[in-house]
Amino acid sequence: MINITIDGPSGAGKSTVAKAVAKKLGILYLDTGAMYRALAYSAVKSGIDVEDERAAELFLKRTAISVGYENGEQRVYANGTDVTAEIRAHAVSKAASDISKHPSVRIGLSGLQREIARSADVILDGRDAGTYVLPDANYKFFLTADVTERAKRRYADLKGAEPFEKILEDIERRDSNDSKRKLAPLKKAPDARLIDSTKMSAAEVSDFIVSVVRGGA
Repeated sequence: MINITIDGPSGAGKSTVAKAVAKKLGILYLDTGAMYRALAYSAVKSGIDVEDERAAELFLKRTAISVGYENGEQRVYANGTDVTAEIRAHAVSKAASDISKHPSVRIGLSGLQREIARSADVILDGRDAGTYVLPDANYKFFLTADVTERAKRRYADLKGAEPFEKILEDIERRDSNDSKRKLAPLKKAPDARLIDSTKMSAAEVSDFIVSVVRGGA
């Protein structure tokens, strides 16, 4: 069984790279961040205060978050409803960061992610994939980039739907929140390879990761 993890801050390009690597290696891609986004999106839609841990914990207990694959692409479901498109709205990012800081939420979703990883060859991306979810993964990477560059990428992805300054501010806030949470904070695993993608394309990063895995290094 091959398990690969890619951790890193918001906007570093983890999802784009992980998808490309999964395709090249012929393995499944598990977007762990999408699972938190699905929970956050559903909670906000239901009027739940995502900063209230008890409320978030109770909401998770009655919300089934699951993933499926359609034509090789991951789809995310909340109580059977496909929310894949909705969770990519920029406003969901903050809610996902807020709800993911709660230990009960991370424990619950991490357990589901481990179950998936035990059943198939997968590549996971997130904030704590290599440090908490799969500490024994075969290959670990930590992907980062200059915060301004990350904001530029997110701005391009959103096609100007949000002001650049707000995106930059939100990314800096999320970096802080994710790094300071008590359980499984954002950090590089000691045995993870650091990749600074500030001046690298997604293709260059994915090619590097594939070369490492195929080389068995």
